[in-house]
Amino acid sequence: MSPAVHSPDDPIAALATPAASSALAVIRVSGPGSLAMLSGLTAPSRDLSGMRGHTIHRLRLRDGDEDVDDVLLAVYQAPRSYTGEEGAEIFCHGSLPVIQRLLSLLIRSGFRQAGPGEFTQRAFLNGRMDLTRAEAVNEIVRARTDRARGLALQRLAGAVEERIRSAREALVDLRASLEVMIDYPEEETGDAVDDVRLQAAVDLLSSLSRGARQGRIYQEGASVAIAGATNAGKSRLFNAMLRQDRAIVSEIHGTTRDWLEASVNLGGVPVRLYDTAGIRDSLDPLEVEGMRRTEEVIRAADVVVYLVDGTRGVSPEDERTLAGLSGPAIRVWNKADLPGLLPRPEGFLPVSAATADGIDSLEAGIVGAVLGGDPRDSSEPLVSSDRQRDLLDQALAALTRFSQARTRQVPPDLLAVDLADALEALGEMTGEVTSAEILDRMFSQFCVGK
Repeated sequence: MSPAVHSPDDPIAALATPAASSALAVIRVSGPGSLAMLSGLTAPSRDLSGMRGHTIHRLRLRDGDEDVDDVLLAVYQAPRSYTGEEGAEIFCHGSLPVIQRLLSLLIRSGFRQAGPGEFTQRAFLNGRMDLTRAEAVNEIVRARTDRARGLALQRLAGAVEERIRSAREALVDLRASLEVMIDYPEEETGDAVDDVRLQAAVDLLSSLSRGARQGRIYQEGASVAIAGATNAGKSRLFNAMLRQDRAIVSEIHGTTRDWLEASVNLGGVPVRLYDTAGIRDSLDPLEVEGMRRTEEVIRAADVVVYLVDGTRGVSPEDERTLAGLSGPAIRVWNKADLPGLLPRPEGFLPVSAATADGIDSLEAGIVGAVLGGDPRDSSEPLVSSDRQRDLLDQALAALTRFSQARTRQVPPDLLAVDLADALEALGEMTGEVTSAEILDRMFSQFCVGK
């Protein structure tokens, strides 16, 4: 049986708040004729389609002869709405029976259940936003730190779109100059390439591409494993970084038999922090299994924080483990508060997990290691989606080919091909050039009701 084909002109409805009991819930509707359809559900009957947009009304919604709920209803008229269509937001009481009854009533009245991201997809299709802003809507919803929220809000405000359009305009002008050379080869036009504008466009795109990794980390987060020998202070450091007693701390070797996981915000980066079993020679099968799992966590971690007990020094086992680490590692000289502390080797960070001394420096080091350098200036927009990063790299690769071809004095018609490739990649980024398949895949990752 083939899947149902839905028209983008269908009136749609969806719950925009969680499907859980709360003080209030919000149900959104959008599409041609949606206000007239809602009018038939009001008691007494109200002509919502004739009301001014951006107004709020107190109404009672009725299912046949039965009142369902007293609601506030915000009316939006096309084209000045989120989707660009006429629509409304229904603010109802947040009990599950009320929510379910109203949604059922809307579906029976002719509305279709909206798909994931369909409201935002309609906003894009109706020219209310480009694709970089549309993706930012989903990124704001999924932001896990205030820094991630702020970066997504920059993108929603058009910071990335503005830079892409600026670069694209320069390339369009450049391509137009090349077209003149192609159409009128007998004219002495000289070199049609404006090197200053070309370099400015490359710089804009390169800056966005370089920041893509940091943007993805702020949005998606990173994993950090605390590792080391038994009794190095891993669990105490884990608790200190969480600011709560989550892991059991004991002087008994092998207390931690399996890894613990918790979420923590480090400098705006959402981090999954792991406390792992201590590494040592043991015949205890449970402890051996715990160390095997520790090795798995360490291999999968973006950054490893390796603790050494500063009162015992670096053991041969520590040296073997550190030598086997393939990714970024921060070496910590723990128990810096104790009087028997040994001289700290070069490259180790002094920390006291017991007193929290040095924790701030350690966390800053983790953020730097996770981001691959110092955080970008807060005023600089960062792209965070793999789609946008890949398209930026495609555009830059095309411009590199263009520059190399110029040095070889390639004819203008062939140069124009590389410019066309760069323009197409930037057009896909903003949505000026796209396909229904790409749109469906992208918006399917959104919440229903957004």
